[in-house]
Amino acid sequence: MKNILVVGATGQIGSELTMELRKRYGNEHVVAGYIASAPPQGELRDSGPAELADVTDKEMISAVVEKYKIDTIYNLAALLSVVAESKPMLAWNIGINGLLNILEIAREHNCAVFTPSSIGSFGPSTPHVKTPQDTVQRPTTMYGVTKVTTELVSDYYFHKYGVDTRAVRFPGIISNVTPPGGGTTDYAVDIYYSAVKGEKFICPIKEGTLMDMMYMPDALNAAISLMEADASRLVHRNAFNIAAMSFSPEQIFAEIKKHIPSFEMEYNVDPLKQSIADSWPDSLDDTCAREEWDWKPQYDLSTMTIDMIEKLRARNI
Repeated sequence: MKNILVVGATGQIGSELTMELRKRYGNEHVVAGYIASAPPQGELRDSGPAELADVTDKEMISAVVEKYKIDTIYNLAALLSVVAESKPMLAWNIGINGLLNILEIAREHNCAVFTPSSIGSFGPSTPHVKTPQDTVQRPTTMYGVTKVTTELVSDYYFHKYGVDTRAVRFPGIISNVTPPGGGTTDYAVDIYYSAVKGEKFICPIKEGTLMDMMYMPDALNAAISLMEADASRLVHRNAFNIAAMSFSPEQIFAEIKKHIPSFEMEYNVDPLKQSIADSWPDSLDDTCAREEWDWKPQYDLSTMTIDMIEKLRARNI
């Protein structure tokens, strides 16, 4: 049985990934690693072990790994794209210095490591339509710079030291549980909340802007499936393109209006978010993930919209 540490367990992905891992592997086998300013709450706190695990403190992380005999680390500690632009040095410290701590611990304790990359690892010179698995990566944001570095350093530790590093490039992730945390694609979460509340949505991204997106259940399944995959099949490791859907603001608006006809939206474009969005791919080619570990998403825009509205209404947001 695996013993898993989730670093960043109270974040946007980590909070849901931790609970999904506990369902699959048993509560006691999945440790929720958190920072002092963001302790676990509710079911996340009560359902299994939790420990302080600041990615910038190597001794702290190492002690947790030793205490629980950890063999797999999901390293989700990062600042999201918009926040990282306002705090670039902090983004580097958490994203890269923190990653090096994790990789060194993994080398010393023989752990497998998942550290996600992102569509943010691409830049304006990358082919934007059906972005290839192996292509130009010259991002123009600190978030993107840290993600490209993450891919390279993770590969280095695999080739140099044999550390079992694996990663996916997450697109924008849409969740009905965790509120947005400062990402460029967060409008695609906010819009559902506004619709269900009966509020007009003010869209910060201009009409016609395509971005790759994914529903959280597919994102969680991608991370876990990759870590469970047969290592002998993996060619790319760090990091696989994965894709589920690509849409523009007017397309998601039209889909929501099928279910909430009174819903209204207007545009008030945020220049920073728009500049980041324009530098990212419109769509990703995920052929390698499908061939090397049988990746296949379950949700598209239509089925996600039905589920999002249903789940948010059930919570009476």
